[in-house]
Amino acid sequence: MAATLDVLHLEIHVAHACNLRCESCSHYSDQGHKGIVPLDEARAWMSAWSGRIRPRIFSLVGGEPTLHPHLADFVRLARSQWPAAALRLVTNGFFLHNHPDLPRALQGDDKAEIHLSLHHRSEDYQRAIKPNYDLLRSWRRQYGIRVVRYDSFGDWRRTHRGSGADMLPYQDGRPRESWERCKARYCPQLFDARIWKCAPLAYLPMQHARHRLSPQWQPYLAYQPLEPGCSDEALRAFFAREEEPSCAMCPAEPEHFALPMPLVRRPKPRPE
Repeated sequence: MAATLDVLHLEIHVAHACNLRCESCSHYSDQGHKGIVPLDEARAWMSAWSGRIRPRIFSLVGGEPTLHPHLADFVRLARSQWPAAALRLVTNGFFLHNHPDLPRALQGDDKAEIHLSLHHRSEDYQRAIKPNYDLLRSWRRQYGIRVVRYDSFGDWRRTHRGSGADMLPYQDGRPRESWERCKARYCPQLFDARIWKCAPLAYLPMQHARHRLSPQWQPYLAYQPLEPGCSDEALRAFFAREEEPSCAMCPAEPEHFALPMPLVRRPKPRPE
């Protein structure tokens, strides 16, 4: 019988699309990707691993998760697969009002949290998010939901050069330093039933399919994720591994910059 391995963290995309365009997003969510992960696919992906790993934290991310029409069911599915994990729903918050059943899916779960990620400090951005921030506060009062609010823009950095077909890897040739400075070095991705070291590797094939990337990306497109039928030894080695050659696609010395306004359109007003 295969062993069950305790791991720190695992993430899954709920949706690939995003309503924001945050330049140099490490998930390529500023690159015009569309679509959601259907519940039946997500169930198959999770069930392939739920008996083999126990993540301390399981995060529902994107893209933007609230673009999924069945977000509450996605939350319930995740909890059914990993009942002991700390469950995080990471959202920019703009479409929480489309999910009135979400608080009931989280009610009474003292190991579940909504993480509200703020992506700009401007008055326009803060004004646009305020109705749904107020909604979250009301959910916290009424349902006892745990809410964590944090600023994502304060330490924004480039994870690649350029965008679209002109996007290029850094190729600094110092994978250890790239790994040590990576903000997502402990954020493996569950995608297409396989486990990938990080978001930039997991969603790179999707980026290539849309934009036909430069041949400079070929070494990274050749990355082999962890397959569900892997041995226990391969499973332990994957989660114990720190830097590897693919880490060189990201900068060894990250370039920090002020994130431009990511709002590309204003959300529709929330019904009163």
